[in-house]
Amino acid sequence: MSLDADLLVDRRRMRRKLTFWRVVAIAVLVIAIGAAVAAYGSRSGVIGGPYIARVTISGLIRDDEERVRQLDRLAASSSARAVIVHVDSPGGTTAGSEQLFDALGRVRAKKPVVTVVDSMAASGAYIAALAGDHIVAKQTSLVGSVGVLFEYPNFTELLGKIGVKVESIKSSPLKAAPSGFEPTSPEARAAIQSIIMDSYAWFKGLVQDRRHLTDQELAAVDDGRVFTGHQGLGLKLIDQIGDERTARAWLAKEKNISANLPVRDYHLHSRLDELPFLHAAAVALLDAAGFDTLARRLEGFAGGGALDRINLDGLLALWQPSSAN
Repeated sequence: MSLDADLLVDRRRMRRKLTFWRVVAIAVLVIAIGAAVAAYGSRSGVIGGPYIARVTISGLIRDDEERVRQLDRLAASSSARAVIVHVDSPGGTTAGSEQLFDALGRVRAKKPVVTVVDSMAASGAYIAALAGDHIVAKQTSLVGSVGVLFEYPNFTELLGKIGVKVESIKSSPLKAAPSGFEPTSPEARAAIQSIIMDSYAWFKGLVQDRRHLTDQELAAVDDGRVFTGHQGLGLKLIDQIGDERTARAWLAKEKNISANLPVRDYHLHSRLDELPFLHAAAVALLDAAGFDTLARRLEGFAGGGALDRINLDGLLALWQPSSAN
């Protein structure tokens, strides 16, 4: 047998081995995905009998259609007999907070919902907390911050010092106002103030309606301050001091939800986001199996996560400590 023939045979053997290991790698990947999804489904309440769903709202709240779809599926689930919503957030955009309140309201229309405030439910997060039938918070949790904020930087003095002037041609004086490149006119300030006050009136009306406050009681909590859970109880911003166990006891007593039902996490984000180890393993296996293009696509899909695309344009219902002296 010639040397070329020997090389040809060796190459064929190598190709067969490579094909075999590629098949093995794909099979392992499929099994791993199946096992992980099954485990995730069990933890999130997708698989199994009746349960109480635990939903967590944390970080900055913004418009999120995927979260709305998942909450609508939760509302339609016959297995989820009640929902405990854990809130730990300083708020976010007014539109995103309104969207979340509405979605949780649709859940409440189908089954009991209890809000448990962990560290904070301020401003837009308090809007979300209002969706519950009952609000529970710790003594030292922060709640409230009923108010709306609009902030923008103004670089007029800085640009003047470095000799830069930004000129614009507008269809009307209030177009694109306020601008950070020129002093804010009284008319522009008044226009923004009217938007702020309109959203503020909506926020106050929501608090008054959901918490059954008189005008006098509302006036005591609508100046933008945050309150501790202990203070909030006396001001009727919350219903009870406690934690998830307190929420479960209330569900059993007031809504006849069995205390023996398991509580399962119901995640409001991508399953691949919830399983980063699986994503990394999938990319590595696809790379090893020679599917470079597919691996890069999967990597890009998970890499462009929601945190990289946070957009807080617009009015904010967001609590933040003042930096003024």
